[in-house]
Amino acid sequence: MSISKKQKSTPLYIKVHESDNVAIVVNEGGLSKDTMFPCGLKLIDDVPQGHKVSLTSLSIGEPIIRYGEIIGYAREVLQKGSRIKESDVSLPVPPTLSELIQDSTKTEEMEPINGYTFLGYENNDGSVGTKNILGITTSVQCVVGVLDYAVERVKKELLPHYPNVDDVVALNHNYGCGVAIDADDAAIPIRTVQNLMKHPNFGGEVMVVGLGCEKLTTSQLLSSDDKRDVVLLQEEQGFHGMLETIMKMAEEKLKRLNKRERTLCSLSNLVVGLQCGGSDAFSGVTANPAVGYAADLLVRAGATVFFSEVTEVRDAVHLLTPRAANEDVQRKLVKEMEWYDRYLERGKADRSANPSPGNKKGGLTNVVEKALGSIVKSGRSPIVDVLAPGEKATKKGLHYAATPASDFVCGTLQLASGMNLHVFTTGRGTPYGLAMAPVIKVSTRNALKEQWHDLIDINAGEIATGNATIEDIGTELFHYMIDVASGKKKTWADYWKLHNDLCLFNPAPLT
Repeated sequence: MSISKKQKSTPLYIKVHESDNVAIVVNEGGLSKDTMFPCGLKLIDDVPQGHKVSLTSLSIGEPIIRYGEIIGYAREVLQKGSRIKESDVSLPVPPTLSELIQDSTKTEEMEPINGYTFLGYENNDGSVGTKNILGITTSVQCVVGVLDYAVERVKKELLPHYPNVDDVVALNHNYGCGVAIDADDAAIPIRTVQNLMKHPNFGGEVMVVGLGCEKLTTSQLLSSDDKRDVVLLQEEQGFHGMLETIMKMAEEKLKRLNKRERTLCSLSNLVVGLQCGGSDAFSGVTANPAVGYAADLLVRAGATVFFSEVTEVRDAVHLLTPRAANEDVQRKLVKEMEWYDRYLERGKADRSANPSPGNKKGGLTNVVEKALGSIVKSGRSPIVDVLAPGEKATKKGLHYAATPASDFVCGTLQLASGMNLHVFTTGRGTPYGLAMAPVIKVSTRNALKEQWHDLIDINAGEIATGNATIEDIGTELFHYMIDVASGKKKTWADYWKLHNDLCLFNPAPLT
């Protein structure tokens, strides 16, 4: 990455790769027509912050290159110094999946780093929690009103007596009834709920509130028909009877959870999910590369790391298959891309629907540019496995966890895969948070950190102005993750209790 000048008052642009023929404007508020850069480039248009300027004159059909990759083709003649708008760029054809499987892979071996630890909650199944929470799972949306009422009473009347328990969380969702429970794709939401209820932050305590007539029966969620962990509302005597039964069961579990204590654990027990939302053109040059650097440190320390979001990987998947640990991982990655291609085709969805209007306002032209900036969150580590939506991770190292790009669906699926710490990059800004695991927010721009000083945890914007390096911010994030996982520091989202709803991914039919 090259930066024209470090001084804040000087016109600045960022060119990522030596072969790029476009760059993005760094200056807050953008730059006006006739602005001259120190290198001699003169703007012939007004260019907002984060938007692209042509570094050369481009003919119709000529490739537009960013990150050293073609993000599109010029629809008309573009003069040197002109602003590149969405309407100026035609979308290229996505990589052909069948051509991506190689007979052998050559992944980069990274030197392990030893001795890193965090203070976590050890569980009997070998997992480790970063929080100590009572999680109450619903088997159907019908019970949510009653459960939410009960949870408020539990928090007010019971939780203060159990100071070692951080929170009580209802795992509410809209699944369970009116669904094609035996359809092929129904396996996705069912295994997601099954894995959510066994999350490491719940300390092995399982509690399910159901109605009694739903299609997703409690026996499908539990490994046994042990009713000691189940409340069925249709078996209770009125509303007060429902509340009394829920609260009695909750208190029994709170007593056991209250005995949990943090102990010194190897960093190899940390499971970190990476995600971006409200992305902009800076995401791929500041926050995401810094997260990628931190992700490599985590992997080298033996931890497990997820990156996700199929539509924000699909157009850059040709850069990921060479990083697969073996041919089997390559095939699994391609299989998930193929499945999602078919899923979008069934819904007659066009991949140009991504990016969002806010992404475009932040300078992202199309899904190809967004994907190229998104995948750098994964760093340089080998991809050791690929997880289907909601599937539990069984290996250490870097994983591709296949999820939709939706923030809420992606976060829910990563939790189901075992994530106990979340890192979320944003350029436009979002107050997104999760009750089940800490969410660390990383801003792509200085202006966002200044605007949302009490919502952003780590600022990567200093990279754009040359006041910090990718390694500086990545290292800062790495140590901040350890402190948050240990309970020594609290994210802003947890401080304000900003927690979004869980959102299951259900591609199966509704009946």
